[in-house]
Amino acid sequence: MLRSLKINLLITTILLVNVCKSQVNHNRLPETSNYNILWIVADDLGTDLGCYGNDLVYTPNLDKLASESILYKNLFTVTAVCSPSRSGLITGMYPVTLGLQNHRTQMKKVLPDSIFPITEYFKNADYFVCNGNGLKNGAKGKMDYNFKADFDSLYQGTHWSQRTIGQKFFAQAQIFYPHRPFHSDSLHPVNPDLVKLPPYYPNHPLARKDWALYLETVQHVDISVGKIMKQLKEDGLLANTIIFFFGDQGRPHVRAKQFLYDSGTNTPLMVRFPDGYGAGTVSNELVSNIDIPAATLALAGIEWPKYMQGLNFLSKDDDRTYVFSMRDRRDETVDRIRALRSQKFKYIKNYYTDRPYTQYNVYKEMSYPMLPLMHVMFEEGQLDKAQKIFMDSIRPTEELYDLEADPFEINNLATKSDYTLELEKLRNTLNQWVIKNDLGVYPEDEEEINAAQEEALKRLKITLKKRNLPENASYKKHVEYWENKLLNN
Repeated sequence: MLRSLKINLLITTILLVNVCKSQVNHNRLPETSNYNILWIVADDLGTDLGCYGNDLVYTPNLDKLASESILYKNLFTVTAVCSPSRSGLITGMYPVTLGLQNHRTQMKKVLPDSIFPITEYFKNADYFVCNGNGLKNGAKGKMDYNFKADFDSLYQGTHWSQRTIGQKFFAQAQIFYPHRPFHSDSLHPVNPDLVKLPPYYPNHPLARKDWALYLETVQHVDISVGKIMKQLKEDGLLANTIIFFFGDQGRPHVRAKQFLYDSGTNTPLMVRFPDGYGAGTVSNELVSNIDIPAATLALAGIEWPKYMQGLNFLSKDDDRTYVFSMRDRRDETVDRIRALRSQKFKYIKNYYTDRPYTQYNVYKEMSYPMLPLMHVMFEEGQLDKAQKIFMDSIRPTEELYDLEADPFEINNLATKSDYTLELEKLRNTLNQWVIKNDLGVYPEDEEEINAAQEEALKRLKITLKKRNLPENASYKKHVEYWENKLLNN
C-alpha cells in the first residue's frame, strides 16, 4: 500500500508540473553536438510503468528517469516483433521498403549500396560505436537485423569504457526483459488478484498470474536501468550524455505482440538531456521508432540522409499526422496486415481475411498461457463478445477504431455509416502509403517459408518433449501444464 501511495504521489507530482511538448521552446534546444548518446532498449515492453500510470508495478529507476526526461506517450513501432522493428530502427526506414518485413529472415541479403545503418554515420563522425548490456562485462548486445550484418562490422565494441580517452560515443544498451519467459521478482511481487486485465482477455486466475509475472519482469527492466544509470554516474558521464529509453515493440501477450493494435506497437519513450532541458515534460505527439535515428543524428550534429523515412521528432517542424505499422510473416506464420494511426483513429487492413487472427504459431502457442486458455474457453462458450472477436475463424478486411472512445480497440466502426468519410480518408491515405513505400516481394520465396516452418517444427518437438506432452496434445492439456507450472507451484 505504501509503495502504491508513493508511486501515485510521484505520478501526480509529475503531471502537475508537466506541460505539453508544443509548449517546449525548440529554439532553445541546447547545443548537443559534444554530447555522448546512449540508447537503452528493452525487449517487448508495453507502457506498463509507474510513470505511465500503472500503480501495480514498482519502477523507481524509470520513474526517476521520466522525471528528468521528456516522456512520450505515443511512440509506436513500425511493427510488433523484434527483427523487422530493429531493422527499421537501425536504418531509419520502413522494413517493407527494404524487403526486411518478415520475422527472422533466414536467407539474408545485404542492404542496398546507398543505404547504411546509422552506426556508419557515427563512426564517420569519429564517435565510438558500441552495443552491449550497459555493463563492463563484454557481452554483445542484441542486433536481430533482417539483413546481413556482422557485429564487428557495425560496432567497435560492447561498452563505452573501451573507447579512446575523451572520444565521444554512440552506445546501445540492450535489456532482454520483459521478453518471455517471464521472471519473478521476490522483492516486489505483484499480487495477481489486483491485476486489471484488458477487457479482451478473460478474467481467469491463469491470465492474471501470467500478467502479474509480466509486470514483475518489467521490474527487472527497471533494475537493469538502475545499474546502467549507476555505471554512467560512476564513469562521470551523466553530465554529458543524452539518454534515450524505449522498447523495440509492445507487450508479449495475446493480441499484442505481432499484431498492430496499440498493445503491440505502443512502447515507452523517454529522452533525457544532461542540462535538464524538457525535464518533467509529457508529450502526446505521435512518434514512430524510425524517427529515433533521425533525431539521434540531428542531436549529434550529423546530417541524416534524405533516404531516411523517419522524422526528427525533437524538431518543431517535423510533427507527424500518422504513424504506420505493418505485419508480415512471423516465424512460420504467413500473414499481411497494414495499419495507420492518427491521434484519434486506428485503421487496419487485413489481407488474409480467410485466416484467423490465431492461425497457428509455435512461439505463441508454446509461450503464451492465455492463448490455449482462450481457445478452451472459446470452444466452451465462456468468452464474452469482446473476447470472442480475436478467436473467430475469419476476420474483416478493414478495422476502424475511435481510440478516444474505445482505447482497447474492440468496437470496429468500419461498417458504421457515421464513419464512412473517416474510413475513406484513412483507407486512401494508407493505400497511397503502400504504393509509395511497400516495396517488399509478395508472396515471399517458398524456400524461406519452408525453412521457417521446419525450424518451428523442431522447436515444437523439443518443447513438447520437455513438457512430457504428446504432439497431438489438446488445448486443455496445455492449459493444465500452465496451471501446474504457474498456479500450483
